[in-house]
Amino acid sequence: METQVAGPALPESRGAVSAAVTRFLRGAGPPPDSRVIAGADPFGDDLQLALYLCYELHYRGFADVDADLEWDPELLRCRAALEWPFLESLRDRATRHVSAQDALDDLLVEPAGGDGGGGVGDFLQDEGELWQVREYAAQRSLYHLKEADPHAWVLPRLWGRAKAGMAAVEFDEFGGGRAERVHARLFADLMTDLGLDPTYGRYVDAAGAEALALVNLMSLFGLHRALRGALVGHFATVEITSSPGSRRLARAMRRTGAGPAAEHFYDEHVEADAVHEQVVRRDVVAGLLEEEPQLDADVAFGVDATNHLEDALAARLLTAWRTGRSSLRTPV
Repeated sequence: METQVAGPALPESRGAVSAAVTRFLRGAGPPPDSRVIAGADPFGDDLQLALYLCYELHYRGFADVDADLEWDPELLRCRAALEWPFLESLRDRATRHVSAQDALDDLLVEPAGGDGGGGVGDFLQDEGELWQVREYAAQRSLYHLKEADPHAWVLPRLWGRAKAGMAAVEFDEFGGGRAERVHARLFADLMTDLGLDPTYGRYVDAAGAEALALVNLMSLFGLHRALRGALVGHFATVEITSSPGSRRLARAMRRTGAGPAAEHFYDEHVEADAVHEQVVRRDVVAGLLEEEPQLDADVAFGVDATNHLEDALAARLLTAWRTGRSSLRTPV
């Protein structure tokens, strides 16, 4: 059996569920049973870390964890038991829109994902300090160091105009064929500017459940063909809100003296995502719904679920920062 040695170390567990998953990955015990999982908060640290551990086996894995566990039947059953309460809780709470058109239109006229109108981007732009910028980067590193990877799962589930549009945007995210321009690489350079460790997985222990949940949402939607509409809704939310949000964050980088690579990361997203927004709306979303109109409500759910979790992360950050406290579980 092949052993994965290149991934990061396993993070510290945060409760009974994640502890059992960690023991299983180390070959030291069974996965958590359904009763233990049922007692965990669907949005809490313990369940979200356990789900993150399961999903990461589909990305870079963990040091000294057998790569064959990616498709272990016991672990897949455990993952399904973790996914169900997370997904059902989102369906209960993230139900603002019933159509994709209404959901996407609102993204253009309202602050979305906790940004704008007094959100995280405005706070960092107007009054944030360098230590808060560093914390923001550490929380976001769980996604940005594998930026666009979760969205690539949906490509085999699309066809026609939707597939072509999605592939075009992903090509840009992956640097247009140039390794030094891959967005994950640009974010690693941003972290270096900020004096952070750009090693993949370095800040999982520091990040809160809200940051874990956002990354898990992408993997959940991407790894299930039945949720392809929700993944497209999520992707549309990211691309439509990214350009104005990145403009605020670019100003924050300049005002706090974060460094040229930090400025460049968000400047790049201001320009690129303004173009991506049009491609996503015209080709990816419209193309998908032209072929599969029954997925309209799923696209709307993907938008609402993304904004629900973004709002939760924004609340964590701003509640801590406005009282002078760290938003992280451990210092960077």
